[in-house]
Amino acid sequence: MRQELMSLPKTLAEDVAKNLVMVARLIDEDPEGAYGYSRVALRLASRVAAVREAAGFAAYATQKYAEALAEFRAARRMTGGVELWPVMADCERGLGRPEKALDMAGAPEVHKLDRAGQVEMRLVAAGARRDMGQLDAAIVTLQSPELASHSVQPWTARLRYAYADALLAAGREDEAREWFAKALESDKDGSTDASDRLAELDGIEFTDAFDETAELDEVDAFDQVDEVDENDEADEADGADGADGADGADGADGADGADESAGNDALVDGGDQDSGDAAAEDARPEDRADGEGR
Repeated sequence: MRQELMSLPKTLAEDVAKNLVMVARLIDEDPEGAYGYSRVALRLASRVAAVREAAGFAAYATQKYAEALAEFRAARRMTGGVELWPVMADCERGLGRPEKALDMAGAPEVHKLDRAGQVEMRLVAAGARRDMGQLDAAIVTLQSPELASHSVQPWTARLRYAYADALLAAGREDEAREWFAKALESDKDGSTDASDRLAELDGIEFTDAFDETAELDEVDAFDQVDEVDENDEADEADGADGADGADGADGADGADGADESAGNDALVDGGDQDSGDAAAEDARPEDRADGEGR
């Protein structure tokens, strides 16, 4: 790729390279983001084979199979290579043309592929057979020296997984379980979900520990809220009792004041009626003040 970019002006080559780096970085985690960067690179350098190939893989990752196929064909015309032949056949599958994919699986180009490419072509052909409802033919297609080999290669896990999946679809559950186990054994980078498929066959259900923790935290939070509410209610009840006590004390003070006034009136010896009236007038504001306090 570096050599291809060297044919471009330096600044343009740098811009194209930056976009291609982002395509490679995002294509697994964010295919749509990778696709966006590939379109930018394509606008900048559509005559560079590496750009057309990257655009093809980005379109393929977002299931834009017609667009991917067009980009792969363009890249192949520029380079004359056959490396993209299997993924081009898989695009035909994606477009609903499994028969075309099978034709490509039998084409002379397949013999020019390296071993990894031939295994990939076998996987595509088996998938096409399954698309056509030919489960037994799919199983036979996958049976190969690469499948029987005990050595672990980059393609081993995917090949064993595809074989196990085909066996399971054909109702051969015991054999499928054996091959899912073999796929898991060779799957060093977690490229398949063989462990999950094995668990399903064994009737094992996994529970998300994070979800359980979240539920427990939520329950604890509700308990704490209920406890706070109960404490608040208790505090309010205590406050009400305290208020009633204060009102009672005020009432007692008022009664004592009235008795004291009456006693003073009785002690006044020889006072005339006007003096008694004046004493009564003096007592009333005090009574009103006690009333306002209540």
